[in-house]
Amino acid sequence: MPSIDKYEIVIGCEIHTQLLTKTKAFCACENRYGGIPNTRVCPVCLGLPGAMPRVSKGYVELGSVAGLALNCEISRFTKFDRKHYFYPDLAKGYQITQYDIPLCHDGYVDLPMHKYPKEQQFGSEKCRTKNFIGNDCIIENGKYRRVRVERIHLEEDVGKSLHLQGSHSYIDYNRSGTPLIEIVTKPDMTSPEEAALFMETVQEILRYVKVTNGNLEEGNMRCDANINLNVWEDGKLYHTPISEIKNLNSFRSIRDACAYEAQRQLKEFQEDRQEFNPGFKVTMGWDEAKGQTVVQRTKNSFVDYRFVVEPDIKPFSVSEELIENAKSKVGELPEAKRTRLKKDYGLSDFDVETLTSSRDLAVWFEEAAAGTKNPKRTANIILTELLAKLNEDKKTINDVSITPTHIAELVNAIDSKKISSAQGKVVFAKMLETNKMPAEIIKSEGMEVVSDSGAIEAIVDKVISANPKAVADFKSGKTNVVGWLMGQVMKESKGKANPAEASSLVQKKLSEI
Repeated sequence: MPSIDKYEIVIGCEIHTQLLTKTKAFCACENRYGGIPNTRVCPVCLGLPGAMPRVSKGYVELGSVAGLALNCEISRFTKFDRKHYFYPDLAKGYQITQYDIPLCHDGYVDLPMHKYPKEQQFGSEKCRTKNFIGNDCIIENGKYRRVRVERIHLEEDVGKSLHLQGSHSYIDYNRSGTPLIEIVTKPDMTSPEEAALFMETVQEILRYVKVTNGNLEEGNMRCDANINLNVWEDGKLYHTPISEIKNLNSFRSIRDACAYEAQRQLKEFQEDRQEFNPGFKVTMGWDEAKGQTVVQRTKNSFVDYRFVVEPDIKPFSVSEELIENAKSKVGELPEAKRTRLKKDYGLSDFDVETLTSSRDLAVWFEEAAAGTKNPKRTANIILTELLAKLNEDKKTINDVSITPTHIAELVNAIDSKKISSAQGKVVFAKMLETNKMPAEIIKSEGMEVVSDSGAIEAIVDKVISANPKAVADFKSGKTNVVGWLMGQVMKESKGKANPAEASSLVQKKLSEI
């Protein structure tokens, strides 16, 4: 019996992402998730006879923003096509999409190497340094691995089948006509973990440029994974048939489904000797409860879809003005921002990962840091105090009532020793409660630190005189009483004494006795 020398996994992804337009793709119905079923529909998104679709300019512009964010070229001329197939939630029997002239093409996504499992990182045996056409895909001295994006095309979403308890299924057409982009990669991914990381990175980028909510649990971002194997048997290379695993809606399901399907294909190859056929593909579903892929259907070629040019929408040109507007909305992307924040502000990897989790938070931090000379303390207060409170209340930075100026003024008050770090926590809580500026809170609460040497010395003398036993203990070698005496000084000063100066005076006085 022939023996398998080795095998490698080949994965390409198709990510479907709903866009944040105000209206649906080809009509004026509101583009919004949920609601009472079948209340946001019209003859156009239901595909009723005689209804005429019209292309939304905002739809094309947001699609261009997504393409530019993923380093794609934007087509100056494009068109829509009809893709015919039957499914209960596709009311008109065809989907308006783009076939041979997509809006965006020839892009790429760079995946951070530090997010790979250790055994797949640069320098390890499992790290493939060239893609499947032989080009180098490791860039910046092993910092990133590049996945090519073949195309991004525009298309409409379909309705939603609801399989409720009982013997009937129901269809909600509210989602029908929702604007989608489909991101199609080259088969550049070599592991289930990499496929999950790819979708995670794309989600982060598209959320950053405000193209999509990217909520996998709501279905407005989902992935189809195309997977097969390269198998070397007795020195000869074989390719297994491609399986397309449909509608994966979590990073875990992408990873687990691809891992299971790879082993299933390997076993099938060993048992049935099935090999790759360019015109044949098996569509699989993922049964999460059972942890296995299941066959849904087979398709022999794209002829099955009977693509034709959409007769109701004329081919159109994409203006330079639209493309320039799209470019202005992309701005600095998360990975570039992380690199810059580390360099400009001296922040840690953890700091920048968290502060760049959303564009709004990153902008908020930089506005606060601009008003201080201590960006590290600014970051710490935002990370440990502000975000903790927002997470507790299940809110985002856009919901906070205070401004970056509040944080900057608080940082400056601590840095100038006007208040202590401990008092800073009290001031922060008061800021959130009242929206008052730190200076006003410090004044009204009588919190300003006493740094006058004479005043602090008088308090220290009083504490030492009032505690002869502590002094005797110190003289007998019990140095821990210094901390206790410091506590008495802070208590006597009602927390206002400058801690560093007070500590220095306590130790000086004790050494002189």
